[in-house]
Amino acid sequence: MIEAALYEKTGTNAVRCKLCRQNCKIEDGERGFCGVRENKNGTLFSLVYDKVVSTNVDPIEKKPLFHFAPGTKSFSIATMGCNFRCTFCQNYSISQAPNESGDISGRDYTPQQIVYMAVESGCKSIAYTYTEPTIYYELARDTMILAKKAGLLNVFVTNGYMSREMLDDSRGLIDGANVDLKAFNDKFYTQYCRARLNGVLDSLKYIKKIGAWLEVTTLLIPGMNDETSEIKEMVCFIKNELGRETPWHVSRFFPRYKELDLPPTDATALRHVRQIGLDEGLYYVYTGNLPWEPGEKTYCPGCSYMLIDRIGYSIQKYAIKEGRCPKCGYEIEGVEL
Repeated sequence: MIEAALYEKTGTNAVRCKLCRQNCKIEDGERGFCGVRENKNGTLFSLVYDKVVSTNVDPIEKKPLFHFAPGTKSFSIATMGCNFRCTFCQNYSISQAPNESGDISGRDYTPQQIVYMAVESGCKSIAYTYTEPTIYYELARDTMILAKKAGLLNVFVTNGYMSREMLDDSRGLIDGANVDLKAFNDKFYTQYCRARLNGVLDSLKYIKKIGAWLEVTTLLIPGMNDETSEIKEMVCFIKNELGRETPWHVSRFFPRYKELDLPPTDATALRHVRQIGLDEGLYYVYTGNLPWEPGEKTYCPGCSYMLIDRIGYSIQKYAIKEGRCPKCGYEIEGVEL
């Protein structure tokens, strides 16, 4: 347990957490919305700095990041807790435990140990993922600093609800991010996530502005966020505000947590949404959780040549040469090692 970053004291032992857009005012003895930041006598503490609940070596494509060091491995870590309450969360057993049961468990890994494990396992990056990395920012920041010194890249897989203060503080440390854009209507965010859409949209634009590589993911949930008009609005935002070169991953939903009565996303619906993205002018639209599909592959926006052939998280063919299409010379956006 260490003192938290990015908060201010408001008097009478209350504090205001400035880490994310929940903007919690936390009274003495209470915890914030995330369940892992506690006010003790007017000082805010992180309860998860030394509580790493998951460490894994993953393909970078699993994040998913398709244009960021493709074909490499990423050392993935997480702690418990989240600043959302998504009713469809696939990792709810660790993201929601601090609020549902009060449980905050994990192993005592230091930033030095995490970086060492990443290097020893042959990874080219560290991914802060599985739960929301914003809520364990103190651990992530210290690890990112050491990772950069060790020649590793840093990746945030996030719901995008961090504050601008946090993004400014991490400028130059986060190399790439995949942000969940869960829907394009505020009612969805308030009802199913207990958050607000505008905060996510602002973070998306700001991440792009500060120069981190950005990819966007939308989990397509039947009857909840799959209206064609809403999808077109989302695509328009990505194209006009983030750039048509921003990869968009549309992933298949499977029943989880509190949404067990919904069916999995129909494959045809996923293909339809991908086609909308392409028709509206996005260069790179991918389908997730649907293997053996054209939507797993990267095609040149200039000549449609297949540049990367993927099956699941495995690359079968990689044809990009010095950042360009070998057929027409089109510059392919992304981060190559």
